[in-house]
Amino acid sequence: MIRVAVVDDHEMVRKGIISYLATEAGIEVIGEAESGSEAVKLVLKERPEIVLMDLLMENGNGIEATREILKSYPGCKIIIITSYYDDEQVFPAIEAGAFSYMLKTANAAEVVNAIKKAAQGEPVIESKVAGKMVSRFREKEKKPHDDLTEREFDVLLCIGEGMTNQEISKELFIGIKTVKTHVSNILGKLGVTDRTQAAVYANRNGIIKKQA
Repeated sequence: MIRVAVVDDHEMVRKGIISYLATEAGIEVIGEAESGSEAVKLVLKERPEIVLMDLLMENGNGIEATREILKSYPGCKIIIITSYYDDEQVFPAIEAGAFSYMLKTANAAEVVNAIKKAAQGEPVIESKVAGKMVSRFREKEKKPHDDLTEREFDVLLCIGEGMTNQEISKELFIGIKTVKTHVSNILGKLGVTDRTQAAVYANRNGIIKKQA
C-alpha cells in the first residue's frame, strides 16, 4: 500500500484528488493539509511515502515545506503539482529536493501514474520543466572557450604554446593585424586581461596542440 499525503490550499482541488485516489487500489491517503506549515507537521507525524505538494500557499509555501520535510525525513518522495513552471518556481523546488514536478493540467490518471512511479523510485518531470532543466544543465556545463570561433581556437592553441603574434601569423598564414584582432576577441570571451592568462587558461583546460 502506497501511503500518500495531499497538500493544497484550494479545498476543491484537495478533495478532488483525494476522492479519485480513494478509488485506486494500492493507494491510501493518510491525510491532507492546506499550507506548508501544516504539511510539515502532518508528514513528519504520519510519514507517508509520497506527498502531493502545491507550491504557492499561505503559511509556508511548498518549496519551504519540501526543504523542511526532507531535512527530517529524507526518504519521502515529494511530487510538486502546480500551475507554475517559471524559473523562479521550478529550480528552487528541484533544489529543495522535489522528486517529481507536474502541472495541474495533468489528468487524474497521470497523477496516479506519478505516484506509482515515485514509489518505485522513478521521477516524473513535466516536459516543459524537463526542457528548462536540460537548458540549465547545458548552461552550467558550457565553458568560455566554447564561444570561440574555429580560427580563434587555433590562435588560442598557439598562445598556449607560448607563440608570439609573429609566430602565430606564420603558423596560421594570417596577417599580424588579424592575429591581434583574434587575440583581443579571445581575451574578451575568456574573461582574461592578457595573453599570459589566456595561455594559463588553455593549459588548465587541456587546450594544447596534438603532437604529430
